[in-house]
Amino acid sequence: MEMFRFANPEYFWGLLIIPLLILFFVASRVARKRAIKKFGSENLMNYLMPNASKSRPVFKFILLLLALACFITGIARPQFGSKLKKVKREGVEIVIALDVSNSMLAEDIEPNRLERAKRAISRLIDRLSDDKIGLIVFAGQAYTQLPITTDYNSAKMFLASINTDIIPVQGTAIGSAIELATRSFTPNGEANKAIIVITDGENHEDDAQAMAKAAFDEGIIVHTIGMGLPQGAPIPVYRGGQKDYRKDEDGNPVVTRLDEPMLEQISAAGGGIYVRANNAQVGLNALFDEISKMEKTEMESRIYSEYDDQFQWLFAAGLALLLIEFLILERKNKYLKNIHLFGTTK
Repeated sequence: MEMFRFANPEYFWGLLIIPLLILFFVASRVARKRAIKKFGSENLMNYLMPNASKSRPVFKFILLLLALACFITGIARPQFGSKLKKVKREGVEIVIALDVSNSMLAEDIEPNRLERAKRAISRLIDRLSDDKIGLIVFAGQAYTQLPITTDYNSAKMFLASINTDIIPVQGTAIGSAIELATRSFTPNGEANKAIIVITDGENHEDDAQAMAKAAFDEGIIVHTIGMGLPQGAPIPVYRGGQKDYRKDEDGNPVVTRLDEPMLEQISAAGGGIYVRANNAQVGLNALFDEISKMEKTEMESRIYSEYDDQFQWLFAAGLALLLIEFLILERKNKYLKNIHLFGTTK
């Protein structure tokens, strides 16, 4: 079934101009009629202006008002979409917490740690069918990028927009990310839940182990994926289109290294597993296989398709009305004046 809505209903306030235009038109017609009376009687003026029409200006004005109404309604963006409905699915709920700190730009994993992680998440989304997924980004702070959903197209769209500039505060607040992910699952949901933290673990700031343990106590499994190689790599910086590397106070390149022991401790506290990414694979597929072993739970999901804009039809109608108004003259055509299209006489 279809449902209808206006994407920008605030533009309907523009319709308030129509009553004002009507008042102005009526006032101008009354003033014109009074001005004509000053020159002589109505019969005399009809004789002197045989082609003048009383109905044509009114009809042209109505066409203008209808065209204006069409344009305003079109700007409000009428849309059709599938009716919101509830469906039953069986699956698990997964929240991915992705590190977007500057160290994730290191290129020890090609093309860099962050881009490789995003590609792996995209492939994981392709494998999902009846599972819910959410995205959290974190650096010095953690933010929800995508609330948990079964809309995989939206998940890919939000994933593509992730970069290291999305969070201005630098750092690696893994604990905050896990805490936020724990609160991101469906409230009172019975589905099995898993958090996947993807990070290099460097500059770890908070008590991520305690947060992972707290999540596990609530029945949420916490897995970790280490992005980077133990030997580490410098962090690239682009200035004026030229590639350079981040340097310390002494002018030496800053090398970012994977903190494996810490990530292993987090996954252990969260009852999950730790996987280290490399240039051959990231490890999400292995984790998904592990998650797939979890008992499937029936979940209730709301699904609907994207809305399609229909404003073009209103704009076309408005232009057609304007064209008709332009072609109609205010005065009678002397050759067609006996054809009373807009009235019986006059």
